[in-house]
Amino acid sequence: MKNAPIRALIADDEALARKFIRRMLKDNHDVEIVGECSNGKDAVAMIRKQNPDVVFLDVQMPEMDGFAVLESIGVDQLPEIIFTTAYEQYAIRAFELHALDYLLKPFDQARFKDAIQHAKARFRSQRQKDGRLQMSALLESIKNKPQYLERLVIKTGGRITFLSTDEINWIEADDKYVHLHTGKVSPMVRQTLNAMEAQLDPRKFSRIHRSAIVNVERIKELQPLFSGEHSILLEDGTKLTLSRSYKDKLFELLGKPL
Repeated sequence: MKNAPIRALIADDEALARKFIRRMLKDNHDVEIVGECSNGKDAVAMIRKQNPDVVFLDVQMPEMDGFAVLESIGVDQLPEIIFTTAYEQYAIRAFELHALDYLLKPFDQARFKDAIQHAKARFRSQRQKDGRLQMSALLESIKNKPQYLERLVIKTGGRITFLSTDEINWIEADDKYVHLHTGKVSPMVRQTLNAMEAQLDPRKFSRIHRSAIVNVERIKELQPLFSGEHSILLEDGTKLTLSRSYKDKLFELLGKPL
């Protein structure tokens, strides 16, 4: 008897990404696309309605992100998840949730094929049920707890390394990338400064300029400058500028009188 096709849902706010995934899936006759959506809210509704076996889920989407989508789905309808994202930083959390796979954009046909084969193997085994139970338990544990980055995934050539956020002295914006300055190395990650700031613990990291974030534990000295700005001296000797618009927030965090 022929096995029923794997029911797949695509949730991604990028039209080109949805088109690419759709084209790749159409080459697999044992995979059926049951729907597409472009934001987190619609993803929740469609998962509940269609009850797919697997969801190709973007992490950063309007309305709610991919992790919030999973938290909104009941355990009984929790599908297998293949995350698709342009950001490496979410990989650790995705694997902690026992995601089926994690596709880093831009991914090619060969990498996508590997993910599909992994999905097929999972659905032919008994591990699917166990994986869903593990994911639901982890989702329950993080439901009411703010999640901040503790480690970042750094890809350099063929190597993947991990960087603790505690090692970061300050972060510098560079268009759609950021430089993570540690005093020894300054790896570059594809992430906007705003997106990075949203993932960091606000008790440890503070925006000091439109193009910089500082680890407050690395601040050694503050000196007033002209026009309400301040000079920040870090423990490693780095000098940064605290702009007037971010002064109040940093001073409040440091417990310094305004």
